[in-house]
Amino acid sequence: MNTSLKWILAILLTLSAAVYQRLTGPTYPKRIKVELSGKQYKFKLPRSHGGQTAQEIKLVVPDTAIKAELHFRRFKMNEEWQIVPFQRQANVLIAELPGQPPAGKLEYFIVFKMQNKTVTVPQNSAVVIRFKGKVPALVLIPHVLGMFLSMLLAMVTFFEALSKGPKIKQFTLWTTIVLFAGGMILGPLVQKFAFGAYWTGVPFGWDLTDNKTLIAMIFWLIASWRVLKGNALQNRWWVILAVLVMFIVFLIPHSMMGSELNYQTMTIETGH
Repeated sequence: MNTSLKWILAILLTLSAAVYQRLTGPTYPKRIKVELSGKQYKFKLPRSHGGQTAQEIKLVVPDTAIKAELHFRRFKMNEEWQIVPFQRQANVLIAELPGQPPAGKLEYFIVFKMQNKTVTVPQNSAVVIRFKGKVPALVLIPHVLGMFLSMLLAMVTFFEALSKGPKIKQFTLWTTIVLFAGGMILGPLVQKFAFGAYWTGVPFGWDLTDNKTLIAMIFWLIASWRVLKGNALQNRWWVILAVLVMFIVFLIPHSMMGSELNYQTMTIETGH
């Protein structure tokens, strides 16, 4: 397996993981398809908001005969739904969800009104949106790039180990270093800005994102120790194991079982 093929396969696998992360998890916009007055509409309903400001809900609906209401309440609170009518600005219907403290969540749905007919979106369950503190781009962007670069390097290391290439040790060390920087240094900084705590994984909580990063880091540290201590070719199975664990970790949707504000105690909890 030549070097070019290793990098091409690694890039394809990393991009696949990135697309999977984009399409799964509880923080990416929920895609909705609905028929209103005989016409198909597609909407993206937000499920994450940075900062404690209000979250605008914008719906492109050119038909002026269609009205809409935004129904919302605090998540896991047995309280009455609050109703806010959408205001029309040209072809766009706009309403706002009120800002919440970091890790606070709201559940909401939309009711469209057309003559004597109403349509609820989504039909079966409300959308849940989580609010978080504003994370500076200088912290967030390097964190995201670091995590995916570590995944790319891990895939290259995987093919290097499978083909018994001469750079197993170098790629193993680079993967470990980048994963440590992106996940164990920048990751806690992102967590601090977003939810007020550097670490909410074991032993302080059950945040799945923190815990899965920790698991991957442990396996890469072991793999690095093995290839540095002995023959890299003989210990390449430790590297392959670390790659497989990391790939499985990346398949777990981001932000699952993450920080959540308990409105009754006003404390942030994890693991739900």
